[in-house]
Amino acid sequence: MSDETGASKQTQSGPVVHLCEHPGCSKWGGFGFAVGRAAPNWFCSEHRPEWKKANA
Repeated sequence: MSDETGASKQTQSGPVVHLCEHPGCSKWGGFGFAVGRAAPNWFCSEHRPEWKKANA
């Protein structure tokens, strides 16, 4: 329920589009990386970081 008169529920449809966060890149960022509860950073396949285990 809303306190505002005439308020309507907003709906979103379709996929969420994330762009690569690498400077100068405008490709689709299909790879999201986050540490803990931090907001994810999105990168394209060309700029995605390589996550390696410390003891590998």
